[in-house]
Amino acid sequence: MASRTTEWNASGSASARGTGRHTGVGRSSGYNQEPGTTVTLEQTEVNGAVTSLVRRTVHPSGLRIVTEQMAGVRSAAVGVFIGVGSRDETARQHGCSHFLEHLLFKGTPSRTALEISSSLDRVGGEFNAYTAKEYTCFHARVLDVDLPLAIDVVGDMLTSSLITAEDVEAERDVILDEIAMHDDDPDDVIHNLVAAQAWGAETPLGRGIAGTEASISALTREEIDDFYREHYVAPRMVVSVAGNVDHDEVVAMVEKAFSGSGFLTAAAAPVAPREGSPLEVAPGETSAQRPLEQVNVILAREGLQRGDDRRFAFEVVNTAVGGATSSRLFQEVREHRGLAYAVYSYAYSHAETGLFGVQVGCLPAKLDEVLEVVRSELAAVARDGITAEELELGKGQLRGGLVLGLEDSASRMSRIGRAELVHRELYSIDEVLARIDAVTLEDCREVAAEILSRPEILAVVGPA
Repeated sequence: MASRTTEWNASGSASARGTGRHTGVGRSSGYNQEPGTTVTLEQTEVNGAVTSLVRRTVHPSGLRIVTEQMAGVRSAAVGVFIGVGSRDETARQHGCSHFLEHLLFKGTPSRTALEISSSLDRVGGEFNAYTAKEYTCFHARVLDVDLPLAIDVVGDMLTSSLITAEDVEAERDVILDEIAMHDDDPDDVIHNLVAAQAWGAETPLGRGIAGTEASISALTREEIDDFYREHYVAPRMVVSVAGNVDHDEVVAMVEKAFSGSGFLTAAAAPVAPREGSPLEVAPGETSAQRPLEQVNVILAREGLQRGDDRRFAFEVVNTAVGGATSSRLFQEVREHRGLAYAVYSYAYSHAETGLFGVQVGCLPAKLDEVLEVVRSELAAVARDGITAEELELGKGQLRGGLVLGLEDSASRMSRIGRAELVHRELYSIDEVLARIDAVTLEDCREVAAEILSRPEILAVVGPA
């Protein structure tokens, strides 16, 4: 089923083919876009030179194809983002998304597991996958001339996986080993503890992504196959491609590669980004004993929901608090007092909730002093906000991190793919930079006063 090639500009109005451009500062929404049409977002420099071209096509099946044509590169990266992750599982299905991610590499009617892995090895490509709480991603990076191969392999895997009983049993042991490996990693353990405390150990957001020994051991081949057929459907998928690519050629490649098993035959609308009522974070203390030399600590609290307009201001606050070597926590905890080798803060969000946390690794004898210093610094920022110098440092750090982090095709692919799947719009890089530059001291003071004054979660992993 071919998609139409009518082009649309970033505001959604019809335009002649090749002229649907939105230059400089701008963003592409597209959620009222008709199936089979294309929307374009152009990124330009001050002199008018086009540095990248983002285009989005909605196939009649509901499959979305987004590309970013980048100037001056010879690579291409493709990612398929599926809107299903660990939070979409029932208690009985716990770990199924991750289990399925493994199984899709095991073979199709036209390729064995070895042929899948060797096909991209043969051209020097990179090929992998990962499962998150809200989505699963399969991604590859190759020379631009090898993009048809990469898309064909990924499309075959995602639409026509065999999921045999033999493969399920073989991979079950691999995943059980992986769960044991994560249980030996204090960083994995402590972040799972924080999530379990924040949202409840038996809730979809509070459970670990990989599952448990009990849940993985209980999953049957039929249950995994049912999960595959329910969730791996065109309206839940985004194919994201960036690099030296042509959008129309990519659309044709995707239509061919994803045509197996009748995958594109039914007409449907894309599944909209996840929404939900605000979900509160439960404060409290949690811990796990491990025979370690260090104690690993996180002080967390409820953060911002995805899409909150204050997120740019809070990113500046986060950078000033613990996001760089010039940050308050790094300077006070490590440089001035020598209490820890590593200390940093982080923030992440879901549709209905978010977390802000400070993570430190220190000797057990220094734990009380570390907690005292961290709490004192957070309280000071909550009370007084950040300084004008910290505001400028934070903005500079964010600007540089954004631009430098988007220097390769894989990062560009990931950016537009996630924006399509979990957000309602794609900001141009210029627009993001403008939003960062617009942050004021008062913006930072207000959001810091709210977030950093919230009740805390204390998670500790270390020796008894």
